[in-house]
Order: sequence, then structure tokens, then C-alpha cells
Amino acid sequence: MIRHVVLVGLMGSGKTTIGRRVAGCLDRHFVDADAALEEISDRTIADIFEREGEGAFRDLEADTFEELLEHHEPCVIASGGGLVLRSDNRIRMRRREVTVVFLDATPAFLASRVSRKAHRPLLHGSEAPLEVLTGLHATRAPLYAEVADITVPIEPFQTSTDKPKQAIAECISALVLAHEQAVRV
Repeated sequence: MIRHVVLVGLMGSGKTTIGRRVAGCLDRHFVDADAALEEISDRTIADIFEREGEGAFRDLEADTFEELLEHHEPCVIASGGGLVLRSDNRIRMRRREVTVVFLDATPAFLASRVSRKAHRPLLHGSEAPLEVLTGLHATRAPLYAEVADITVPIEPFQTSTDKPKQAIAECISALVLAHEQAVRV
């Protein structure tokens, strides 16, 4: 059974960039869940956060994720970092047709990679990304681990190869194929 691959992890872990490469390795379509949410709602995430709050955003995020799982052929999905906060989303991730990959990294590493961009509303106005990411990590890492079929620590790749994103994608692709084979048995 070919399954959806859902990448989870905090902002800055590379879900979108690595997800595109994983999709290429596995010859599957790639979907960025945040981009899909913006397209479906015809609004930016920052606008939804600002006008309606995080609760409304999380509702739209859950609906978008359900739509992606139900109405797309198996693909690689880069999830939003907070998708795991809702139990219904974690239940969806545990479906037989979904393989979840947790891109794990320390808050310090992630803080060195993220910037205060409009698509990162949880960092908006923050002068201390490390502090924000440390708090998010404390809350979310256990939830990522709960749903993960595969966990890939991304930091070691940064020093072990000239092309870390490609190396991570190739590693994930091999692990996903092995996992899908094991699930078939």
C-alpha cells in the first residue's frame, strides 16, 4: 500500500524544502498544507491569525488536512508545525494510509534558521525566537513523537554532508519505503 507521507516538526525544520525533495525521490506529488490552506481560504495565515485568532486558524488547518488526506492520491504533505495540537489531527495521522515523519531538531538549531516572516505568526513581534521555539518544542515535541512512525534528527546532516537537505530527503525516502514494505507484510 502506497501511503501519504506527512512531515511534522517545528518551524525551521525543513518540512517544505525537504518535503519537495522527498516527493521527488518517491515520485509522488508534494503539498504544503499551509499553502493549501491559504489557497482554499483565499487568505494568508497571518491574516487569519490577526483577524480571527489561532482557534479559527486551527479549525481551518484541521479541515484542510482532512481534505488533503481524503481527496488526494498518496502524496508528501508538509504539515503546519501546530497540526499535532489537536487530537483529531493526531488520530488522522495514525490512519493506516499515513506514514508520519518527525523532523527533529533542537530549538537552538531551529532559531538559527528561522526569521520573523509573515508566514510565521507565532514569531511575529518576538525579539527572542529561541525562547519561543523552546516553549513550542516543550509542548509539541512529545506530540510529534507520539504520532511519528519515523523520527529523523536533522542536525547531524548539517555537518556530515555538503548537501544536507538532499541527504535528509534520501534518508527519509529510504525509511518510508522500508516502513511501507513492513506495513504491507
